[in-house]
Amino acid sequence: MNEKYKSLFEHFTFKSGVNIKNRLFMAPMTNFSSDDKGMVTDEELAYYKVRSGGVGAVITAVAYVTPGGKGFINEISAASDQMIPSLKQLANTIKGEGAKAILQIFHAGRMAPPDLLPDNQPTSASAVAPLRPGAVVPRELSAQEIESIIEDFAEATRRAIEAGFDGVEIHGANTYLIQQFFSPHSNRRSDQWGGTLDKRMKFPIAVIDAVKKSVAKHANKPFIVGYRLSPEEAENPGITMEDTLVFADKLSQQGLDYLHISVQDFWQGSIRDDDDKQSRILKIHERIGNRIPIIGVGSLYSAEDVKSAKATGVPLIALGRELIVDPKWVQKLEEGNEHKIDTTLTKNDQERLVVPDQLWQAIINRPGWFPVVEK
Repeated sequence: MNEKYKSLFEHFTFKSGVNIKNRLFMAPMTNFSSDDKGMVTDEELAYYKVRSGGVGAVITAVAYVTPGGKGFINEISAASDQMIPSLKQLANTIKGEGAKAILQIFHAGRMAPPDLLPDNQPTSASAVAPLRPGAVVPRELSAQEIESIIEDFAEATRRAIEAGFDGVEIHGANTYLIQQFFSPHSNRRSDQWGGTLDKRMKFPIAVIDAVKKSVAKHANKPFIVGYRLSPEEAENPGITMEDTLVFADKLSQQGLDYLHISVQDFWQGSIRDDDDKQSRILKIHERIGNRIPIIGVGSLYSAEDVKSAKATGVPLIALGRELIVDPKWVQKLEEGNEHKIDTTLTKNDQERLVVPDQLWQAIINRPGWFPVVEK
């Protein structure tokens, strides 16, 4: 054991009773590597296998809960019982290396590319397009459709349980459907699902409730239910930190196992107010950290970066790009070889790092996203 970083390797037991071997997670990252039907592929399994040996838990790339909510090409599907054998392969691969397996579940809403959808028509809380070049105006969901999507999350949870996952993470962040219901930009409804802040919280809470009921009905052992949120939106009107702190209070009362804060940088301040420099993660942790465990994430590349983040009192840390750049990041740290952790990659490293083709092309062709260097 590396004594200097001992606190990162303490066990942690969630409210549900699931115990993880350390405080480090693999963050959920889209890898564009399932087949056209949403079944995991051999290269996707290899990618997870090499990254599941050190962390306490792996949160998978997002899985869509219904075909109308697919957000990415070659995305994992949890939308039908036909997917259970595929999901089981993924869960077994992760658990076989010693990590807990958590399936992230979502609906893309108005962010879904039309050509990936059965009817080529994205849907959302309201018929308001995102502020993106070439964005399509979504169709407003009916009350009946909303109830159906809530049930889709419950059914995806059942499939995760049957496939052997240790938990699910409800993806309420990154501008997707659950966040769209919470946002005053995308939700202009005047019925029970929109209008006031309380009504805009209703859909996320209904999804959480349905997922928890599915766990109570189908799980025969402790099962994690986590929730991911984005603290703010740049749009006006958009989600403010004040909105999110009220929402965080509400989330802390839902019996969740954790709240995962989605930001680009752990220390990042407001994206709405340049004068507000306080970390959004720490602001939320100060508000509710004594009631629900927080997962912090974002540009924590080195061992010292992670140690500094953990020293704030945030109990759990997720590593994303870091585990792509160095799949053995956690093992190197635990063995006292933190000086051997790779923090850059080259264009020739795909095979060595076991990265699927589509993800590798995204890494290489998106300047600034990853620390790509010459040899």
